[in-house]
Amino acid sequence: MYMSPAERQSPPAPNRALAMRSPFVRLRELLGDTPPGKPAISLAVGEPQHGVPSFVGPVLAGAIDEFGKYPMNKGLDEFCAAAAAWLGRRFTLPRPVDPMTEVLILNGSREGLFLAGIAAERWANGRSGPPAILMPNPFYGAYEAGAVAAHAEPVFLPATARTGFLPDLDALSEALLSRTVAFYLASPANPQGSVASPGYFARLAELARRYGFIVFSDECYSEIYTLTPPPSMLEHSGPNFENVVAFQSLSKRSNLPGLRVGFAAGDRKFLARFLELRNVSSPQVPLPAQRVAIAAYNDESHVAESRRLYVQKFDLADQILGDRYGYRRPAGGFLLWLDVSAHGGDEAVTLRLWTEAGLRVIPGSYLAREQNDGFNPGAGYIRVAMVQDNHTTAEALHRLVGTLG
Repeated sequence: MYMSPAERQSPPAPNRALAMRSPFVRLRELLGDTPPGKPAISLAVGEPQHGVPSFVGPVLAGAIDEFGKYPMNKGLDEFCAAAAAWLGRRFTLPRPVDPMTEVLILNGSREGLFLAGIAAERWANGRSGPPAILMPNPFYGAYEAGAVAAHAEPVFLPATARTGFLPDLDALSEALLSRTVAFYLASPANPQGSVASPGYFARLAELARRYGFIVFSDECYSEIYTLTPPPSMLEHSGPNFENVVAFQSLSKRSNLPGLRVGFAAGDRKFLARFLELRNVSSPQVPLPAQRVAIAAYNDESHVAESRRLYVQKFDLADQILGDRYGYRRPAGGFLLWLDVSAHGGDEAVTLRLWTEAGLRVIPGSYLAREQNDGFNPGAGYIRVAMVQDNHTTAEALHRLVGTLG
């Protein structure tokens, strides 16, 4: 059975201090002032580089006067209706989502995922022991930040090749589950691109209901895939979405990372408490941004075109990388998770790719935390974001192979 640090032995304080530092700050420190060996290509940040949809400018222009108004924190009724309708078209839900009680707008999913941890600690009750918030390891940094802000113990669940790059639900002890207040899960996963099966989702939902915790299903990469559309946990959480909240964002789906609009949908009781917290802690989403989001969720053509471009880039990866570095086309998302342990390790390879090839990537160990036994599930991997155009992507992959062999 998996045992948390509190159940065994906590890691030393220096590791905890290091854990809360941004991987991108650590990357800048690693590379320092060293110049790139060739013209620089950044593959480090998961920032979509495809074009902004053509409707954004006209919609913003038409709503410009609404920058002079304070919006409601819950979001426009029209936005909630558009988000709920999109969920109903995209996924096979047990019933339609109620836009009035089961959708909540966010300033991007990052803000929502962070604050959700705080809300979960207040929402869950009857815990038998110090509150714990579980998350995959590697993971998105907002999960850990939310747990720490909630004064809950962040428990890192190894997501490795052995477990299909998802946490092993069978390894969770009853003692840990009985004090869990929230469980973060990313599907498609950042960074590995793994996708949870319907059975996995259903099992996790059943555990959440049995032990009284909430699942935060981070589905921000769900619209980027090259083969099968990834499912949503909302499809497999029961008729009332009990103990499950899914998070979506326009950053990846619509190439709008700077718009900072997303939403949470699911368990209405939790969302009501979540809204209470956001009403006193979060800035509202500007009305013109909401108007753009409504247009985005009512249009699929720009999403399909963007997805077509990602397919082309993964075709290039298939051709150029082959079976090197454990490469496999991910089930979802636009990230490569490459095993470079045979080439000196993730930090050494990251530095080498910069100094010899001008490629900026992220060491996998920076995206994960040491487990209780000292094992870092990200060590030996690099994360490569396939966000550049086709020509630049091909050049970068050829440089990578040329450098590492």
